Amino acid sequence: MTYNKSLLFLLISLSLFPLIQPKLTTNYYQNSCPTFDETIQKIVTEKQFSTPATAAAALRLFFHDCMVGGCDASILVTSNSFNKAERDAEINLSLAGDGFDVVMRAKTALELECPGVASCADILATVARDLVVTTGGPFYKVRLGRKDGFESKAADSENQYPLPNMTMSEVIAIFERKGFNVQEMVALAGAHTIGFSHCIEFSNRLFNFSKNSDYDPAYNPTYAAGLRKLCANYTKDPSMSAFNDIMTPGKFDNMYYKNLQKGMGLLATDSAMFVDKRTKPFVDMYAANQNKFFQDFAHAMEKVSVLNIKTGKKGEVRRRCDSFNQL
Repeated sequence: MTYNKSLLFLLISLSLFPLIQPKLTTNYYQNSCPTFDETIQKIVTEKQFSTPATAAAALRLFFHDCMVGGCDASILVTSNSFNKAERDAEINLSLAGDGFDVVMRAKTALELECPGVASCADILATVARDLVVTTGGPFYKVRLGRKDGFESKAADSENQYPLPNMTMSEVIAIFERKGFNVQEMVALAGAHTIGFSHCIEFSNRLFNFSKNSDYDPAYNPTYAAGLRKLCANYTKDPSMSAFNDIMTPGKFDNMYYKNLQKGMGLLATDSAMFVDKRTKPFVDMYAANQNKFFQDFAHAMEKVSVLNIKTGKKGEVRRRCDSFNQL
């Protein structure tokens, strides 16, 4: 059997079609949902004004989503009798409800304006960026066109996130497996300039630290005393927490790095970042130059936002962010 050149080209093109994935674009919703950006900005502004903890909550939610299976909104899915979802993995139980709430509000508004068009993954990525900007941080482009994933399993969250008790080598290794170098990791850690951590995450540094000291000597003594007072009853009240950046907790700036230089890194990994020879130069650089921090943070966030994204038929646009369409 023989084929003419046109037919042969068509057959080859069709065979390659499954390999060709649609590209993300900044104007993805220009025609299908022209109010996408405006609607999200309105929801974000209102939510942040009423609940200032929203920015940090949404930023952490976005990061936790992307680190497991990519940026596919799998973190938003709720568990059912057949499946324990990502959000119920032990490490995700402390994710603040305000992050979930602002995404759900945006999704609800967009479903009224353009039903079945805007993915939860795109909404989460855009919400996180807009909240960074709202709190004084840098603007960066968010390319759109992600689809929502078909899976969300709590077991997939194991060993995917940096933990407060990890060594700096372990933290660096986690980011390297995701394709991030040390400088990008330090830039992303600057997200700790907003938000808070629960006392239980750093209590081992405050009480009975060693035979020679009640608290971790890496802490500034005055800072340690304040934390010890703040977290005195953390065993009775697990919700007790402290700002990651005690100086400007609600403002996205480079104060986090300046705090590390003064012995005011809340988590053990924060303090370690200032003394480790691989990370210290970047801490010092960002402490001295906020513009450089903003530039590098923006670049790193753009890189995070496209981790293992799903496009085409590899995902779906969920009608509700907390459940798959087929359920």
